[in-house]
Amino acid sequence: MISKPIVSLCLSTEENFENNLTKLILVIVQSPEDAIIVAPEVVLSGFAYDRFEEVAAFTPYALDKLMGFIGNRLLIFTAITKLGEEFYNIAYALHAGEVIHAQSKAKLFPLSGEVAHFQAGEETKILPFEFKGMKIGILICFELRFKSLWQQLEGCDLIAIPAQWGKIRTEHFVTLTNALAVMNQCYVVASDADNDDTSGMSGIINPLGHEMRNNGVPSLSSTYEQRTVISMRRYLDIGITA
Repeated sequence: MISKPIVSLCLSTEENFENNLTKLILVIVQSPEDAIIVAPEVVLSGFAYDRFEEVAAFTPYALDKLMGFIGNRLLIFTAITKLGEEFYNIAYALHAGEVIHAQSKAKLFPLSGEVAHFQAGEETKILPFEFKGMKIGILICFELRFKSLWQQLEGCDLIAIPAQWGKIRTEHFVTLTNALAVMNQCYVVASDADNDDTSGMSGIINPLGHEMRNNGVPSLSSTYEQRTVISMRRYLDIGITA
C-alpha cells in the first residue's frame, strides 16, 4: 500500500517576486524528500494585474530554478503564464526536473479582475493525472465551487486546491474543501495564501472528513495512506470504483 508525506503550504505573497520564490524554495527543501507539496495560487507573484508582462517573464525563470530543488518531491502550484498573446493562470505539477502535468484555470473568478486579464482554460482538461500509483486532480481556487468539476475528478486519490480565497468567504473554503474530501472519498490538500485579504485556511482533509488546518503555520504535514482511501470506499460504497 502506498504511503507518502503530504504538505500544505500557507504563504504570504509579496510584491517582490524573487522573495516569493525564495520563500517557496525554503519550505520545499525543509519538506520530506518524497513529499507531495501544494502551494497557493499565483504564489510567486500574486495577481499583479499591472505587471503581467513582468510576471510572465519571471515564470519560466522560476520554473527552471524550482526544478533544481524539487528532487523526488511533487510540487503543485499555479503561475501566470503567457502563451502566444494571451495570459493564463496555469497549475503546474513539478517532479524530478520535469513538468509532469499542466492545467489552465477554466473557471475565472467574476468578482475580481480575472475575467478581464486571463484567458480561460478548457473545463474538459480538468482531469486526473497519474503519479507513482496515485490518481491526482487539481482544482484552482474558484473551480472548487463547481460540482461538475468534482465529478470529473471522481476516483482521484488526492485533490490539490491551490487558492487565493477571499477572507470574507473563509467559511465557504473550509466547508467546500471538507465536503470535497467526504464526497469523493479522497484526500484534499488545500493551500491558500496568508495575506490580509485571503482566508489563510490551508489544510489537509482525509477521506473520513478529518481535517487539519495550518492556522498560520507556513507548512503543515500529514501522510497520504492508500489504505484509508480504499477502506472508506469499501465501508460506504457510493459507486467510486476508480
